[in-house]
Amino acid sequence: MAERIITGFHAIEEKVLRAKDAGNGEGMRIVYSKPGPRVKKILAAAKEAGIAVSQADDKTLSGLVQNLPETSRDHRGIVLCLSGEQAKTRNLVEFDDWLLAAAAKSEDERQVVIVLDSVTDPHNVGAIIRSCDQFGASLVVVPERRGAKDVETNEVIARSSAGASAWVPVAVVNNLVRTVQRLKENGFWAYGADAGGQSLKDVKFSNRAVIVMGSEGTGIARLLEEQCDQIVSIPTCGKIDSLNVSVAAGVLLYENYRQSIG
Repeated sequence: MAERIITGFHAIEEKVLRAKDAGNGEGMRIVYSKPGPRVKKILAAAKEAGIAVSQADDKTLSGLVQNLPETSRDHRGIVLCLSGEQAKTRNLVEFDDWLLAAAAKSEDERQVVIVLDSVTDPHNVGAIIRSCDQFGASLVVVPERRGAKDVETNEVIARSSAGASAWVPVAVVNNLVRTVQRLKENGFWAYGADAGGQSLKDVKFSNRAVIVMGSEGTGIARLLEEQCDQIVSIPTCGKIDSLNVSVAAGVLLYENYRQSIG
């Protein structure tokens, strides 16, 4: 397996901290050029995690990132290289296993699942995952088709999530409609985000909540929308049609979290 290259202070730092917590930095190496304050902090954590570190010039770092998407090539003087087991996806989970564990939890325990239907822009997916981390979402569900590919290994997603993609569980499923049905069969209530629904200010989220987000262009697919128990709209006062999907997801997740803490 070829090395995976990670750039971005947040994304690198989260990977390093995760390795530190696990006590395993094998298969990881850091290459840096300028030891600024942020880089020094990462290097100190890397040393504690047993991660190999080497210094090189910017030309060498630019060579390491040359095959990444353009938005990920700004290495800012530090690159994390992953090989072997470390290069494999860490946050992907099997939906069946996750649901079995979720169903066994108390009905009073807050569990929030975000379902992304045809959200293909990796920047949006990354931003949504970041909000999921900040507001305590339990799982992100994406379709095998019509979704951002390679959720954990996509460096644009990793950067856009500011490292949260290392922590937030993600399940890739074949059929979103059936997935939502199964969640509902296990006590979850499904909320679809779309215009013309009940105002968010009047919505009381259940402890087991599924929030379904559709693409900005086509919204939630009809069959999936039919599975939603309630359609929710975010009240706005602007002159354009709608919020960006990642912003809308953040608003809904915040309100869900706000209700949970009283």
